Amino acid sequence: MLIAGFPAGAWGTNCYLVAPAAGEECVIIDPGHQATEGVEEALKKHRLKPVAVVLTHGHIDHVASVVPVCGAHDVPAWIHPADRYMMSDPEKALGLSIGMPLMGELTVGEPDDVKELADGAELRLAGLDFSVAHAPGHTKGSVTFRMPESADVPSVFFSGDLLFAGSIGRTDLPGGDMAEMLESLARVCLPLDDSTVVLSGHGPQTTIGRERAGNPYLREVSSGGDPQTPRPAGLGSAEAPRRGM
Repeated sequence: MLIAGFPAGAWGTNCYLVAPAAGEECVIIDPGHQATEGVEEALKKHRLKPVAVVLTHGHIDHVASVVPVCGAHDVPAWIHPADRYMMSDPEKALGLSIGMPLMGELTVGEPDDVKELADGAELRLAGLDFSVAHAPGHTKGSVTFRMPESADVPSVFFSGDLLFAGSIGRTDLPGGDMAEMLESLARVCLPLDDSTVVLSGHGPQTTIGRERAGNPYLREVSSGGDPQTPRPAGLGSAEAPRRGM
């Protein structure tokens, strides 16, 4: 399996291209702010043909390049219905003052073909299997994508802004909810094997085992407690370093 990823734009949002191998069809995950050039470079480098864009949630730092990427390759975008409005109205999702200097640089809206994700859906795209889990907390329509373990690769978990290396996504923007975030962490993340590779919306790669042992939020929901850690505040995760939205 081939996974090519790069951080894009002002918020350093991780965009991923996933394919069975070089020279084959691929899925693009979260083409965010200023991701178009990086997507095209990765497609050319690995000789990939995109068949779909899938989105972990609707914040502008994850969806800003959806329209040009889908339009250039005539592919659909998949998003949870609770976050679909954000593609056309990103300011409503962020609050009027957050991110405003960048809004003038963006062309917002939906691509021609939008398909909606549901909890428990099994997507078969580009010859790959993705299990969808609805994981509200960061936004009402946040989802994760999990790929099963194969002979040569452990299970891969695209966590969006649910789980980061050492932290979690912020919950103080419209639609965020700490209680929902903790429930999603317990329901979606805790059952995963320790060997599961976590590729998040911001920051470095990690594993479920590493986060189970060292992430204060995952550790506390695992023990049934309530994390005694400061609540999210800045454009990113609950704890420093702050990442994304």
